[in-house]
Amino acid sequence: MNTAELLQRARAVIDAEIEGLAAVRDTLGESFARAVQILADAPGKVVVIGIGKSGIAGRKLAATLTSTGTPAVFLHATEGGHGDLGIVQRGDAALMISYSGANRELLDLVEPVQRLGVPIIAMTGNLDSELARLSDVCLSIAVPAEACPMGLAPTTSTTATLALGDALAVVLLEVNGFGPEDFAALHPGGALGRRLRRIRDRMRTGGSVPLVAPDTPMQQVLVEMSSKRLGVTGVTENDKLVGVITDGDLRRALEREGSLLERVAADVMTRAPRTISGDATIAAALDQMEQHKITVLFVVDSDGRPEGAIHLHDLIDQRSTS
Repeated sequence: MNTAELLQRARAVIDAEIEGLAAVRDTLGESFARAVQILADAPGKVVVIGIGKSGIAGRKLAATLTSTGTPAVFLHATEGGHGDLGIVQRGDAALMISYSGANRELLDLVEPVQRLGVPIIAMTGNLDSELARLSDVCLSIAVPAEACPMGLAPTTSTTATLALGDALAVVLLEVNGFGPEDFAALHPGGALGRRLRRIRDRMRTGGSVPLVAPDTPMQQVLVEMSSKRLGVTGVTENDKLVGVITDGDLRRALEREGSLLERVAADVMTRAPRTISGDATIAAALDQMEQHKITVLFVVDSDGRPEGAIHLHDLIDQRSTS
């Protein structure tokens, strides 16, 4: 194959998978809503059961459910038949994945799972299969064709399984009211966890925060800005933040007036400055800084009183989400 032929084949594979996803999307209906309700109502965990490529997709689904507020584990169907079925307890919900719906090792687990009173949600490409008939709810992952030219290797079907699993996890997330705070609590480690930490965990406080009064002479303002090394100072009146003075404000004022020594802070400050709550996330602070092209945010309480300040340099190692 030359380059053009290779690219043409690659695009055909992706097109086949897009068609498969569209087919699964179009089959969504009442059974999906019932499956979501079963998973939301289960007082225990979700046990995702599969084998082979379906099992690999199942592992990913269990991980996604767990990280978005729905406790889940993966059970390999073969191991389930040799003692690991003990992971399934009353109050759980089972999600069994088999494209054919005829995998014997998976089907052998149906009866003992049902004996525990655990509802079974099937994900299968064959709605007339034994697994579909034995389940409480059946979700279709049927696709027009596999992307594999021989129609043998699970390709489009596993993509469809992953997508339907994501749909379940995301809809459950919303049904359960799982928000950014909950997500942050479950992701304390790594760059993602750092981005979800609260501003108050990183902000500068106390004497390290540059603050002056509106009538502070500009010579003292310059000393405050220089000593606190943030390139900015807040201006407070009656304990509330009423303005900020930045290096840019100083340059513009100098261009206008030539000298600032006879001025006071109120003459130079920018009123109604950008602020942020200490309960906001680091990601929110980074977004605001980028949007408004600023490097410092003052952290204020609900009454507008300054609690601290945060500089872009305090957050620079939080940018990555990988």
